[in-house]
Amino acid sequence: QVQLVESGGGLVQAGGSLRLSCAASGRTFSSYAMGWFRQAPGKEREFVAAITWSGGSTYYTDSVKGRFTISRDNAKNTVYLQMNSLKPEDTAVYYCAEKFVNTGYRDTYSSFRYDAWGQGTQVTVSS
Repeated sequence: QVQLVESGGGLVQAGGSLRLSCAASGRTFSSYAMGWFRQAPGKEREFVAAITWSGGSTYYTDSVKGRFTISRDNAKNTVYLQMNSLKPEDTAVYYCAEKFVNTGYRDTYSSFRYDAWGQGTQVTVSS
């Protein structure tokens, strides 16, 4: 059974930085990609970024481009989300998720196409 464990959330002032980590374990097969999603109170879960395990192709939602960077360490089965220039509107619970199979790049943006989820980590950006 695949387990994803996030860490690195916290409280930061606007303009500050945080780095989230997501460690995957229990997988006995090659997987396609890892993604980060976030959900703010009263809002739907939204895509933030994703990266493929092989090749390292990256995908970002427009609101984080130039501020967030997703990366991976295949040897550690760990994905990172470096978040810089944080804004109060980035406040949310951040979830990492794993997509086992490549079903097309558009599906990389959809939470419904991911197969395993972490428990989430809170990120709060104060103004």
